[in-house]
Amino acid sequence: MKQRIKPFLPLSPASLHILLALAAEDLHGYGIMQEIARQSAGQYKIGPGTLYDNLKKLVGQGLVEETASRSATSDPRRRYYRLKALGRGVLVADIKRLTGVLREARTRLRVLKPRRA
Repeated sequence: MKQRIKPFLPLSPASLHILLALAAEDLHGYGIMQEIARQSAGQYKIGPGTLYDNLKKLVGQGLVEETASRSATSDPRRRYYRLKALGRGVLVADIKRLTGVLREARTRLRVLKPRRA
């Protein structure tokens, strides 16, 4: 599975946030945008064009799939998206990569910190 994951890394910020938004539940486009804003405390916002371009790419790569609407009361025009197993593996791998980047950054920043006399 690792060899299947490597070609997708590193994820773009938009793809990372979309996959993370879909990690907990199936969502429609607007729900994905809201979840991204929530998870980033409003620091990262994604517009519809960026969202749907990235969703199309992620579906084509086999990381995400379109699903049927969640309930009978849902708007039939809404398309819901689900994270596939490969997408979850790619997300986990990229989070591990980013954890390593943060660890290295913390180490280097400690070295650069001015010392008091």
